[in-house]
Amino acid sequence: MNEKKGQAGGNFLLQGSILAAAGILVRLIGLLYKIPMTRILGDEGIGYYNTAYEIYNIGLILSSYSLPLAVSKLIAKKEQEGRRRDAGRVFCCGIFVGVFAGGVMSAFLILCADWIASGIFNSPGSALPLRVMAPTILVFAVMGVFRGFFQGHGNMIPTSVSQVAEQVVHAAVSIWASWDFMNRYAGTENPASCGAAGGTLGTLVGALAAFIILAFWMAKSHGNAGGYWRAAKGSGAQKERGDREDVSGYGEIMKLLLLTFVPIIMSQFVYQLSGSVDNSMFGIIMGGKGLSEAERLSLLGIYGGKYRLLTNVPVAIASSLGASMIPSIVASRVMKRPGEVKEKIYMTIKFNMLLAIPCAAGMFALSSPIMRLVFADGRKMTSDLLMLGSCAVIFFSLSTVTNAVLQGIDQMRKSVTHSAVSLAIHVVFVYVMLERLNWGVYGLVIGNVTFALAVCILNWVSIGRTLRYRQEVKTTFLLPLACSAVMGAAARLVYEGICHFVPSNTLGVLAAAGVGALLYGWLLVVTRAVSEKELRGMPMGRLLLRFMR
Repeated sequence: MNEKKGQAGGNFLLQGSILAAAGILVRLIGLLYKIPMTRILGDEGIGYYNTAYEIYNIGLILSSYSLPLAVSKLIAKKEQEGRRRDAGRVFCCGIFVGVFAGGVMSAFLILCADWIASGIFNSPGSALPLRVMAPTILVFAVMGVFRGFFQGHGNMIPTSVSQVAEQVVHAAVSIWASWDFMNRYAGTENPASCGAAGGTLGTLVGALAAFIILAFWMAKSHGNAGGYWRAAKGSGAQKERGDREDVSGYGEIMKLLLLTFVPIIMSQFVYQLSGSVDNSMFGIIMGGKGLSEAERLSLLGIYGGKYRLLTNVPVAIASSLGASMIPSIVASRVMKRPGEVKEKIYMTIKFNMLLAIPCAAGMFALSSPIMRLVFADGRKMTSDLLMLGSCAVIFFSLSTVTNAVLQGIDQMRKSVTHSAVSLAIHVVFVYVMLERLNWGVYGLVIGNVTFALAVCILNWVSIGRTLRYRQEVKTTFLLPLACSAVMGAAARLVYEGICHFVPSNTLGVLAAAGVGALLYGWLLVVTRAVSEKELRGMPMGRLLLRFMR
C-alpha cells in the first residue's frame, strides 16, 4: 500500500514537474524577450504595456482563466467515479462557457478600452495596446477547456508543449512588432503607446498558435475526445458498452461547473487584483502629486517590467505544481485516502520551498549584478527594488500552492475570503506608503510582499483546521533557509572575487550561480534536509541521488 502511495505521489509530482519545467521555460523566454523589448520601448512603453496587460489579465480571470482548473477538477472527479459520460458533458459545457464568457469579455474590453485606461488607471496611452490584446481572451477561453481536458486525465504534456510554443511565437512577434510599430508610428503623438500595441499583438498571435496545437492534439487523441463529444448525446436511460450509467442532465452539469468555476474565478480575481490595484493607486496618487504620465509609467515599467518579471519566474513552479495537484488531490479524496492527500500536500510544498527559498536568496545577494546582466540597468533604485522584494518569491510560491490545496479540498470560498482580506490590508498599506510616507515605487514592492504573506498565513490556518494537517517545519523551511543564506553569501563572495580579477559582470554572475547551486545541493545533503526516500519521489530524483552519492 505504501509503495502504491509513493508511486501515485511520484507520478503526480512528475506530471506537475513537467508542467513546472514548461512554466519555468515559458517565464525564461518571457524574461529573455522582454530584454530587447524593454530596450525598444523604453521604461515608458513598457509601462503602457504592463498597464494594458494588468487590465487584460483581470478580464481574463473574470471570464475564463480558471476554466482549465475547474474542468480538470470535475473531469478527474467524474472519471474517478466511473461516470465517463458526465465527464463528457463537463467538457461540452466548458466549451459553451468559454465561448460565451470569453466572447463577451473580449467585446467589452475592445469597446471600453478608452474609458478603463483613462478613468480607472489614469493612463490613456494604455488603451490602444489593450484593444489589440483583448481578442486573446476568447482564444484563451476555448484553449483553456482543451487544457483542462488533458489535465483532468493527468496528462500535462499537451498543456506544457502548447505553453512553450505559445511563448516562443509570442516572443518573436512581440519583438518584431514592437520595433516595427515604434518606427512606423515614430511621428505620432505617442509612439510608445503604438510600440506597446505591437508588443500586445504578440500575445494574440502566440495564443492562436497554442490553440492550433491543442486543437490538433485533441483531434489526434480522437478516442477520448470523440468519446466525450458522443457522450453529450447520451441520456440517463441509455446503456454504454453493456453497462447502465446514470447521466446527469446538461442543466445539472452546467450548475456543477459554475459552482466550481465561479469560486475559483473569484479566488483568482481577488488574488491577482493586487497588481491592478497597485497600478491604479499609483497612477491616481502620484498623478495628484505632480508626476506626469510619462514619469509614472516609467516607474511602473521598472516595477512591473523588471522587478515583478524577475520574481515571477520562480513562482511559475508553484503555479504549475498547484495546477497539477488539484486533480490528484480530488482523486485521492474521492477514494477516501486522507493520508495520500496529506502526503501530496507535504511533497508539493517541500519541493516548492526547496527551489523558491534559494531563488529568493540569490536575488537578494546578487540583485545589482542580475539587473545589470538582464536589463543593462545599473541604477541603484532597480537593484534596491529586487533586494527589498526578493522574499516575495517565497510568499507568492507558498500562497499559490496553498490556494491550490484549498481548491482541491473544496474550500474555494476560504481562498476567496483570504485573498479579499489580504487585498484590503494591502490597499491600506500601499495607500499609506504612497500618500502619507511618500515612498513611491518602494511602497508598491513592500505592499507586494505583505499581500502574499497575509494570504500564506490565512491559508495555513484554514488547511490546518480542515485537514488537521501541519507542514513539517525543520526540513521544509528552516534548513533550506539556512542553506540558502550560506549559499547567498558564498555566491556574493565568488562574484566579487571574479570581478576583482576579471571585470566581467556576466562571468561573475554565471560563476556565482554555478557555485551557489552546487553548494546549496551539497548543504541539503549534509544537513539531511532531504531524505533518500523523498529524493527518489522527486523529478530526476534517482539521478540526483546517484550524483550526490
